[in-house]
Amino acid sequence: MKDLNYYLNLNYEMIVKKDSDCFVAHYKEFPRILGTGENEIEAISDLKDAFKCFVEISLKNGDKIKEPSQIHPSKNYAITMKTNIMDEIDKTAARLGLSRSAIIAVGMQSYIKNI
Repeated sequence: MKDLNYYLNLNYEMIVKKDSDCFVAHYKEFPRILGTGENEIEAISDLKDAFKCFVEISLKNGDKIKEPSQIHPSKNYAITMKTNIMDEIDKTAARLGLSRSAIIAVGMQSYIKNI
């Protein structure tokens, strides 16, 4: 059965951008559900809270909830990283309710856009 946890664990593509005075995050499939914050982490956390509310209301009302399209398949990679960096990644991912892979992907995507 497709419940709250089902939708919260789907691999929606997250987009995080720097606005004039804050960071703004949204899922590609839901451009009108926004999260904002003074930094990317706050924007992502705010987006996850807003999306959770959206899903709860949609499920209660029996509304159809769009699922992510898999145009960008994922691959597994083994990387070597210092333990202290991995510990910071894991703490941040846990605080945001993201997987280690998701936090690394979002961080790298943001870094690459800014170089």
